[in-house]
Amino acid sequence: MKRILSDIKSGNFQRVYLLYGPEAYLRLSYAGRLCEAILPASDTLNYARFDGAKADETAMIDFAETMPFLADRRLVRVQESGLFKRAAERLPDYLSKIPEYSVIVFVESEIDKRNRLYKAVTTCGYAAEFPIQDERTLLRWGAGLLARAGIRIREEDMRFLLQRTGTDMSRLASEIDKLIHYLRGRELDEHWPEEAEPDTELAVTRADIARVTTVLLEDHIFDMLRAVTSRETDRALALYAELLALKEAPIRILVMLEREFNRLLFVKDLSERRASAAEIEKETGIRSFAISRYQDQLRGVSRGSLLKAVRLLADTDERIKSGRLGDRVGVELALVALSAG
Repeated sequence: MKRILSDIKSGNFQRVYLLYGPEAYLRLSYAGRLCEAILPASDTLNYARFDGAKADETAMIDFAETMPFLADRRLVRVQESGLFKRAAERLPDYLSKIPEYSVIVFVESEIDKRNRLYKAVTTCGYAAEFPIQDERTLLRWGAGLLARAGIRIREEDMRFLLQRTGTDMSRLASEIDKLIHYLRGRELDEHWPEEAEPDTELAVTRADIARVTTVLLEDHIFDMLRAVTSRETDRALALYAELLALKEAPIRILVMLEREFNRLLFVKDLSERRASAAEIEKETGIRSFAISRYQDQLRGVSRGSLLKAVRLLADTDERIKSGRLGDRVGVELALVALSAG
């Protein structure tokens, strides 16, 4: 990533770039900045974009070979082509021959590093990976977005926000934007008309976050899990009704409940073996900031009860799929049985 920023600053660009990885927000942000620095998107005579699996290699090469018109460069942007997961025919050999006036930028969510085109990019240009960011980075980044808007947030509240949004940076940025607009709007309401200008710095609270941000389906499921293990049948059924009202399919709710109980079982076994948070994250895929939620949930819950819950949910799943039980009623019965112990 630093190499891309350095090239943008210096104006000295590689002939070919590959930006890849699961973190879409960063990948697309860097791709946009890089491409805009190479050639403004408004220059439609010298800028070509190829999207999707039908992107034509010959058309890309022909465009790159054509001399720029009233500009210094030609830019080819190729996005989600799948060429780094299947055999590209002409591009691997062509990359070493790209003329000095052309730049090709590939933007892909998934690649295979054994792919011949990937090896050609790393030989002839620069490849940058954009992985899912860790908790520390997301906490710092999210707090930074708020700080630039003149809003303070405590670390524990930032962690609570991250629990609600998940690790997708696009979603986190969107929810932070909602918070900023909400807090600024509230401040103006509170100070109008007594003061012409409101305070320049605000503080966001956990109550603000809960009021403004949208809860992930996973959080709704986790709340249902908490209600079930706490023997709160009415609460579990109320949460189930809310999900149905949001048009969530009963079978999807059931599958996610199965996943959550299996995760609880894994966390319990690993915790009893005194595994660290990093080891639990590696084994289960649960992000480190969420592990404590599972460990808190396990207090007073035996391994035997978790096994029974997993079996009950698996049996309900099988009965629904075989047509012996309706999906909506089946999940409801399972929730009643689970919360009743």
